[in-house]
Amino acid sequence: MLKNVGLYIIWDLYAYAIIFLYFFLINFIIMSMRHESLLRKVSIVLVDTKTPANIGATARCMMNMGLSHLVLVRPPNDEAHEATKLAADAVGILNSAEVYSSLKDAIADQMLVFGTSRHKGKLRENLHTPHEAAKLIIAALCQNKIAILFGNEVNGLDRDDLSLCHEFITIPSSYAFPSLNLSHAVMIIAYELFIASKEKPISYTRELARAGAIEDFYRHLQHTLEDIDFLDRSSPQRMMFSLRQLFGRSRLSRRDVSILRGILTAMDRISASASIK
Repeated sequence: MLKNVGLYIIWDLYAYAIIFLYFFLINFIIMSMRHESLLRKVSIVLVDTKTPANIGATARCMMNMGLSHLVLVRPPNDEAHEATKLAADAVGILNSAEVYSSLKDAIADQMLVFGTSRHKGKLRENLHTPHEAAKLIIAALCQNKIAILFGNEVNGLDRDDLSLCHEFITIPSSYAFPSLNLSHAVMIIAYELFIASKEKPISYTRELARAGAIEDFYRHLQHTLEDIDFLDRSSPQRMMFSLRQLFGRSRLSRRDVSILRGILTAMDRISASASIK
């Protein structure tokens, strides 16, 4: 009798263990799919890359870390198929990469744009380490598409490219030799994104304005500020860069942009009526 009771207990424990394992695996699969779907909303954007091999190596790094959307702005010719050789099993990412001749067009549909730079200039205030940036990016992915920009191997992103970025990522490295290979820089940031995606993110439900709408706002802002003589028409870039930093920290929504452009339109009307008088 006791032997039979013992067998029943063992079978019950075995059944509970099977049920627990089943739900654990289901939850693991669901969470993995969720992480992968989040990371699909991240675009890695390579601007003016000099070496095709670095594009292939970048695609491989992306695939290693669950990223899949590659964007190329003015990529080099690759008659020797160097990119394909370095991509290994990530050729699919290369084949599906979007190609643009203009960075503005490449990021017009994005809501948040991070630029990478090793130069901590005084005008670049919205700086994050890869670890800090990854947590911010993962938290915002539920409602937003996000692009991370990488410049060419020699000079990185130029000033015009950086002016299109809302926030910046800088990778700490040795002062003796701070310059990183392009694909290595991509891997460091991709790794931090992959790790952050496994954690439970702080939910950021606000949908941000698209980069194209933000650029339209900046053009309107510059025009209005020149009209009221706040900006020097001959060299407005420095102040506009600072204003871009200011508004970039605010992470403007579509409604924010609409309100700000409404204010600018009212200022334009007042300025026009004052000039007529």
